[in-house]
Amino acid sequence: MFLLAALMFAVTGFVSPEFHSSFAQSASGPVKILTLERAFPLDEPVELSELRARDRVRHARILLGGGNGGRQNSVGGVVDFPVQGSSDPYLVGSKTTMLYFTKVKLGSPPTEFNVQIDTGSDILWVTCSSCSNCPHTSGLGIDLHFFDAPGSLTAGSVTCSDPICSSVFQTTAAQCSENNQCGYSFRYGDGSGTAGYYMTDTFYFDAILGESLVANSSAPIVFGCSTFQSGDLTKSDKAVDGIFGFGKGKLSVVSQLSSRGITPPVFSHCLKGDGSGGGVFVLGEILVPGIVYSPLVPSQPHYNLNLLSIDVNGQMLPIDAAAFETSNTRGTIVDTGTTLTYLVKEAYDPFLNAITNRVSQLVTPIISNGEQCYLVSTSISDMFPSVSLNFAGGASMMLRPQDYLFHYGFYDGASMWCIGFMKAPEEQTILGDLVLKDKVFVYDIARQRIGWANYDCSMSVNVSVTSGKDLVNSGQTCLNISTMDMLLKLFSSILLALLVCISLT
Repeated sequence: MFLLAALMFAVTGFVSPEFHSSFAQSASGPVKILTLERAFPLDEPVELSELRARDRVRHARILLGGGNGGRQNSVGGVVDFPVQGSSDPYLVGSKTTMLYFTKVKLGSPPTEFNVQIDTGSDILWVTCSSCSNCPHTSGLGIDLHFFDAPGSLTAGSVTCSDPICSSVFQTTAAQCSENNQCGYSFRYGDGSGTAGYYMTDTFYFDAILGESLVANSSAPIVFGCSTFQSGDLTKSDKAVDGIFGFGKGKLSVVSQLSSRGITPPVFSHCLKGDGSGGGVFVLGEILVPGIVYSPLVPSQPHYNLNLLSIDVNGQMLPIDAAAFETSNTRGTIVDTGTTLTYLVKEAYDPFLNAITNRVSQLVTPIISNGEQCYLVSTSISDMFPSVSLNFAGGASMMLRPQDYLFHYGFYDGASMWCIGFMKAPEEQTILGDLVLKDKVFVYDIARQRIGWANYDCSMSVNVSVTSGKDLVNSGQTCLNISTMDMLLKLFSSILLALLVCISLT
């Protein structure tokens, strides 16, 4: 039966509900894959001050959160989400607060939405057709879509009396709409915001069910339907259809799917560091040799790690350990929505001094727009030292020069490279895409840890098809994502041969 279902899918792209049910029961924790699209053109240089302004807006969103009424602290991926975007801040070319977006399908019939990928927030929300002040065009070169709740055959309301609304959001009567819909209102530190109501509908994805089968899959999820937006969210030059939160909250799509055993309680990403950018974002575990893990700091709303020390060229910097301690306002956050990396003042000054002292006889230090840069006549790998970020659990993140420097054009015939680590305006250290690129990152929610390993993200990745409930004791089946097209073509050929044989007889 499974072979027949595979053959059906290979040719028609459809698996019947009966087959789908059988697959879901036989496969534990199917791998899910999504694709990310590029948000910015690569041919428009941007000033460092603009990047810092972009990140400040981003950090305001992270630090402020924004649920009203105590419902949710933040707003809001193996489904394979192919990634577009660049870690090169010189090529980002926009002040917008987003770097990557992907496509998701919701409703019946399904409608495709372009949504921002955000590991620093929880909720998936899209723009509702009833929104009166939401943008209708986008400067990102994408078509905007609106969710038509009355037009979806599978849409459902989340009422204020629904246990989901009362337990997760702690909604009060005043926060309910006139028709008893469970509402939300999120405000951000940059003055932007969104409001609307929660609903349920079908979420579509490609599920990797084993070594030889990808099936069109779906599951009902709770998400937000935005009827009002303000601030930057209303601007057409940076408009998308919504935000796809991958945070730790109960209503993130990761949490919703993994709690029902549909996906494993783990997600991963690999961001390409070259000029073309891109990569992969996976609901599931990417397998790579040499991965090291550090435990997540408990009871934190974001993905906090315990950074202990920093080494430059093998020498530990003189930084008071208290600078990295986690509290309500301090700590180290891993955030794909931030371009650069931000160190608290107690760590930034020793870091900058160590780098400059190490290379001052080999390059020409220069201040450009108030930032520390260097004029380099040859490869930075030959002149700049390695850096190690050392975390709890004995896990170190080794950084090459290109992981803490970025190319900022040319000056007097020499290449100008600038420090991509900035002094944090707040008390939190934030690890952005500059150091996250060219690495596999695994967010192991079940074991409460994050792992990483250096990797060429232009290559295909192996993912694990494991139990969605028990990652520790389950066996692992490895699958190379890039082989799926070949497998489907093979199934199609087999089925065609069978049909020919039947017709001949």
